[in-house]
Amino acid sequence: MTKTIRVAAVQAEPVWLDIEGTTAKTINLIEEAAAGGAELIAFPETWIPGYPVFLWSYPVYQQAEFVARYHANSVTLDGASMDRIREAARDNAITVVIGFSEKDAGSLYMAQAVIGPEGQILQHRRKLKPTHAERTLFGESDGSGLKVIDTPLGRLGALNCFEHVQPLTKYAMYSQNEQIHVAGWPCLGILGKLPALSPESIMAATQTYALEGSTFVIAATQIMSDEGARVFPGPDGGPCPVYTGGGGFARIYGPDSGIITEAMDPTQEGLVYADLDLSLIDLAKNVLDPAGHYARTDVTRLVFDDRPKQAVLRPHQVNEEIFSPLPEAQVEDEPVSSV
Repeated sequence: MTKTIRVAAVQAEPVWLDIEGTTAKTINLIEEAAAGGAELIAFPETWIPGYPVFLWSYPVYQQAEFVARYHANSVTLDGASMDRIREAARDNAITVVIGFSEKDAGSLYMAQAVIGPEGQILQHRRKLKPTHAERTLFGESDGSGLKVIDTPLGRLGALNCFEHVQPLTKYAMYSQNEQIHVAGWPCLGILGKLPALSPESIMAATQTYALEGSTFVIAATQIMSDEGARVFPGPDGGPCPVYTGGGGFARIYGPDSGIITEAMDPTQEGLVYADLDLSLIDLAKNVLDPAGHYARTDVTRLVFDDRPKQAVLRPHQVNEEIFSPLPEAQVEDEPVSSV
């Protein structure tokens, strides 16, 4: 008999700029998912303390108040907020994939953590390249975060937001035989006037990932209420300028790219569930496996450097970090013309 894995995707509003409030809400959602039979719950990008919509709403010189609050309410990997979430994962015997703003000394990163059902951190990664205005607040990562890990549920990976439109980033993930993928997104539609950032385009990118990777994709999104938008008030005290209401598009795609969940209203909070049959991946890859039998390694290949990088090296690290060469691609000698 085929084993199925029950998973849940979050569609909810964070307690904006409030690490304590959002952590408490996180634990409630973990408990709800476990009660619903889920073995894995996926949270959106920068769920704690909410996606920084102020980056898209105001000039940089008007953001200082929000930036200070955002730093103060961001998560440290060894801090109390993460400890409480790990305890909730352990108490409910559930795998948690959570997006958060990570504070590391004076820098912030758009991070994700995979927490196992015993409360252990199985993977910690940071967004490789923050998108557009995000780069004024968040730092970049390196290739060590592009990793698919073995878990009792299957081979699990995660990316944030527009990492899902980076072809080479996606290919690096596909090449690791990913079976379950978490796609963390913010509240969608806040910049609806830009077609590339519309909910339709974003969901198309998410569905494409399922098709190309022949993997189950769990898309988790935030929503924003009118009350939440007023945390970032406009000049007249109304909602922040980019607010459009709602923004929730949580759903789960199968490895053939078909949607396998019922969509909730974009303004509704809750969880969407699906039962995953991993044997369907073999059927999908039999047709299309771009990093396997459908690859053309004689024509195109990806050079993937997954070594962690550090800003400061100690003497014993220098040779290994700087002088260790990447594996060289085989290059055919060019013909030499005779004279």
